[in-house]
Amino acid sequence: MAKKLPKTDVVIIGVGWAGGIIASELTKQGLSVVGLERGKERVTEDYYMAHDELRYALRYDLMQDLSKETITFRGNEKIRALPMRQYGSFLLGEGVGGAGVHWNGQTYRFLPYDFEIRSMTEERYGKDKIPPGMMIQDWGITYDKLEPYFDKFEKMAGISGEVNPLAGKRSNDYPTPPMLHTPSMKMFVEAAKKLNLHPYTVPSANLSESYTNPDGISRAACQYCGYCERFGCEYGAKADPVVTVIPVAKKTGKFEIRTHSYVRRILHSGGKATGVMYTDMTTGEDIEQPADIVVSTGYVFNNTRLMLLSKIGKPYDPATGKGVIGKNYAYQVIKGNAVGFFDDQKFNLFAGAGSLGVCVDDYNGDNFDHSDLKFIHGGNIAHTFTGQRPIQNNPVPEDSPRWGKEFKANSLKYANSVLTIGSQGSSMPFRHHYLDLDPTYKDAFGDPLIRITFDFEEQDRELARYLSDRCGDIMKEMGTDRILKMKELGPYEITTYQSTHNTGGVIMGASPDTSAVNNYMQMWDMENLFVIGASAFPHNSGYNPTGTVGALAYRAAEGIVQYSKKGGLLV
Repeated sequence: MAKKLPKTDVVIIGVGWAGGIIASELTKQGLSVVGLERGKERVTEDYYMAHDELRYALRYDLMQDLSKETITFRGNEKIRALPMRQYGSFLLGEGVGGAGVHWNGQTYRFLPYDFEIRSMTEERYGKDKIPPGMMIQDWGITYDKLEPYFDKFEKMAGISGEVNPLAGKRSNDYPTPPMLHTPSMKMFVEAAKKLNLHPYTVPSANLSESYTNPDGISRAACQYCGYCERFGCEYGAKADPVVTVIPVAKKTGKFEIRTHSYVRRILHSGGKATGVMYTDMTTGEDIEQPADIVVSTGYVFNNTRLMLLSKIGKPYDPATGKGVIGKNYAYQVIKGNAVGFFDDQKFNLFAGAGSLGVCVDDYNGDNFDHSDLKFIHGGNIAHTFTGQRPIQNNPVPEDSPRWGKEFKANSLKYANSVLTIGSQGSSMPFRHHYLDLDPTYKDAFGDPLIRITFDFEEQDRELARYLSDRCGDIMKEMGTDRILKMKELGPYEITTYQSTHNTGGVIMGASPDTSAVNNYMQMWDMENLFVIGASAFPHNSGYNPTGTVGALAYRAAEGIVQYSKKGGLLV
């Protein structure tokens, strides 16, 4: 029998960006909060002088241990899913701060089109533009309604940027100026303008200058060391929960973090959550933590799996299209890119930052006419300067041999003469793309693993080809004809890294018939349970998801405070 602890006002499952924001906002309002994190404690000092590519980038020191829990994957329902035994397509963070510790820091706002995608697509192109099986739906909230929460997240994190001329209206400028431009970034801007595009600097959680946020948290400026993605920041210059929201929650005296606490079930009775059951990984003891309000703030797979294991909400059935838990799993299309080889120019490719770059949104969302195109939405196109670390980077032209004298010669010749323009394409949900519990494979506790059923569709192939061609246009304008582009998007391959931008599974919307949570991230059928994260996205946009996760978390925090006082479903 599990050991039962005294009740708390709120229990949070996962202490990453969403969990940290919820803890900060609720404790400031006087609520007592317990945060359960299955990984270990983390502090900035852990990363002092730790530019270790082998440890962090290749051996995944900050990531979840796949030998204890992983996911299973299949491309379609006709084949058996198999466990992901080593990291490839995406990386699952673990520990205090979650994936917010090892992210690059690119902090976009989704477009107004994203939040009303079905209505706006049908209005402009007609219902026939949406192919059979595509499950896009409006989010139950508009960009204008969410804009103040985007602003609040950006001020908390100190986002450095300049206004995107093709995005939704802003109530304020970014709190800090854009990052510095490298020579190749200037080349991109000039080329884009010649093509009548609208370039702007990537919005960055890597601070361009020292900054003190509205909570009084001060952080230093980025040193452009090139160790962001897969790494913690030794300067605290990269906004992450450990150096922003978590200290604010701790200062109130109302927040307790319990590390190595693996939540296995949300407990409920009579249509309400009563708390959680977790295992203390240091002792093996099962513990029950009662709470008035339960908030699940885990990663996409964890949020969805916990709902299914706890038997909360109706599981999605792809045969009928009914049910909501596991529905609308989406990913990202990022293969459309162009690599340019410059014979007579050298660049300092080693320096950089996770969010150092310039981009255009002329081919994102519905910023361009799709009438004659065989896809909807689009993607952000960017030239980023994230730092080319030595072990994982050795680009050579396509016609080079893969070994020998010529390979070595080209490796040296192009080591600092290769530039990349990449695209980050949106991902639309389809009826046969979903998450459920695997019937065969289990974790270390004997609980079923989460199973992904997903593959790229014709929508994705058309989008990838289009974005790759547009990347090539800009690269050619930058001054080289020696360009390597994607020719064809093949089947989805889980063994090759693409992005950690998984979405869906516990999606938001305007009706319990088509969504699991409302626009405050409150479960329709369990009013004291809130599920926050990219699991709420009904589709994925052509951007990194963190900025939108942050905005939704701030709105959810406001709703939870309101619920703690009045109860009931929030409207």
